[in-house]
Amino acid sequence: MSEAGALLRAVLVEYIETDQQALALVETALELEVDPLDYCAHRFGLGETIVMERAAAWAGLEFFSVVPGGSPRGKVIEKIERLGEIRSLRMPLLDRDIVYSSPRFETLLRLKLLHEIRPDLRRLIAVVPHSAIRAELASLAEAPMMDAARHRLVRRWPHAAGQADAPRSARIGFVVLLVALLAAGTLAPWLNATLFVPLIGLVLLIPALLRLAAAISRPPQLPPVPLLGDSDLPVYTVLVPLRDEAHMVGQLAEALRRIDYPPEKLDVLFVVETRSLSTVAAVQRELSDPRFELVLVPDAMPRTKPKALNYALPLVRGEHLVVYDAEDIPEPRQLRLAASTFAAQPELMCLQAELVIDNASEGPLAALFAGEYAGQFGLMLPLLARLRLPMPLGGTSNHFRADALRMLGGWDAFNVTEDADLGVRLARLKLRTATIDSRTGEEAPIHLGAWLKQRSRWMKGWMQTLIVHDRDWRSLLHDLGWPGFIGLHVYVGSMIFSAPLHTAFLLSFVVSALTLQLPGSFSWSAMLTLGIFLLGYLGPVLLVIAGLDRLKRLDLLAAQLLLPLYWLLHGVALAMAAWELVVSPFAWSKTRHGETRMKRRFGQPVEAQAE
Repeated sequence: MSEAGALLRAVLVEYIETDQQALALVETALELEVDPLDYCAHRFGLGETIVMERAAAWAGLEFFSVVPGGSPRGKVIEKIERLGEIRSLRMPLLDRDIVYSSPRFETLLRLKLLHEIRPDLRRLIAVVPHSAIRAELASLAEAPMMDAARHRLVRRWPHAAGQADAPRSARIGFVVLLVALLAAGTLAPWLNATLFVPLIGLVLLIPALLRLAAAISRPPQLPPVPLLGDSDLPVYTVLVPLRDEAHMVGQLAEALRRIDYPPEKLDVLFVVETRSLSTVAAVQRELSDPRFELVLVPDAMPRTKPKALNYALPLVRGEHLVVYDAEDIPEPRQLRLAASTFAAQPELMCLQAELVIDNASEGPLAALFAGEYAGQFGLMLPLLARLRLPMPLGGTSNHFRADALRMLGGWDAFNVTEDADLGVRLARLKLRTATIDSRTGEEAPIHLGAWLKQRSRWMKGWMQTLIVHDRDWRSLLHDLGWPGFIGLHVYVGSMIFSAPLHTAFLLSFVVSALTLQLPGSFSWSAMLTLGIFLLGYLGPVLLVIAGLDRLKRLDLLAAQLLLPLYWLLHGVALAMAAWELVVSPFAWSKTRHGETRMKRRFGQPVEAQAE
């Protein structure tokens, strides 16, 4: 009997009986380019702890399910990059040093032979699960990991980071500019119509034309790529930041289990703040799945999603990674498609999947939100990608090459729309971003209060992004070039200004019309104001219609008649965002998920029966 076959039989004692069966499994694992022990842990449902315990017993070595306590409190891991790839750790135990190791298959075979020659090896080496190594390293490196989570970006971008480059004076100045622009839009016909009406018109019409182009051109996604087989797929890390979302963990875990990806190559990290005790407990109940692991984030300011993601970044062991939110339901083949696209197009560093609202029938607010997403993620972002303009990412379902993300410096822990900010940084380093033809189900807010909190946070983050990157605008212009520089300000600026300006223009026209004595005596400025207002509406409205048509959701068109009121709500959200930008720029208004009354079934919502 070969040693390899004997080890597999010891590990899978209840599943295989012959050495030939064991060797066939070893060959299968090697064809998949995975470690045979990982293959056993995932494919047979044993989990890493049982597999490593049986392997240690076969090799005659000591086993611990966790790295034993009692290590010196002064011991600290300083070099934190790529902690997730480390598989051994030397620690003192009583009168000697012990190497706690999570050996791979071939290493364990050698340790078995070495133990037969040196029986004292049992006193020097102990086997532990790899998750135990990562947990101990995270504990020992907690302080430098938290320091990097908060300050890594400012070291990488000393003139474009949230906590350093959005001082109070710059934030106040931005709000003053915002108020002045809205006031000019409202009072343009009475101030200096010759100057202000055309000027405000340009502010509205340029982004409207960009949206019109997206609606008409229907830009294609990337060309189809052949999907990689299991053996060619790399390890893929899924980061799932959670806070106070225990009620969402079950649905999320079910969605993640449906992902079509080799389980031994899937590394799912639930990133949860320690203060969210119920969420921690909910995740721990799901850890019997060997793909899942819990990363505990110490309670520290700022309490933001990007800080939590940054904290987990050193523990990432995948070649690629994706971020999912608590309510996300990705299409099962999304990761396989993303990995295949990365392999086919080496110049791509980031891919954005399409976000689709799957509770859109749950009232006018959800329908309007769904129309907005249909245009934004289905048509607008693909156009920006094709034009090679800066592309603000969605907060979820963005896929990265892990090394590119490390080179970027991770996320801005102090920006409350870290996704949009990261899209700008990718463009500044000329790292190409694209969209892929895969969807993730999202839940729209169904209550006005929740919508206002979420939208005001987004607007605050977009304002932070412009403030931070414009602090050294010459450097930004150098990095982006004129097309990217203009495109960034047109698009991100329009997400902030357009809806309130449309409201201001509408108010201006109504007041102007009511003050006239004769209906036929409209001045040229009033007529121009009306024309700008109508043309400014045309682009966004057609984008929504085209997006819904693409999704075959024309049943939501009637709700889009409420767009003027929806844009008025944007004005309220902008006022909230402007206030918060000045008084609490880094406060994260958490969106509560799971409020929908519909049962979400992986993109196929079904009306819930009243109980």
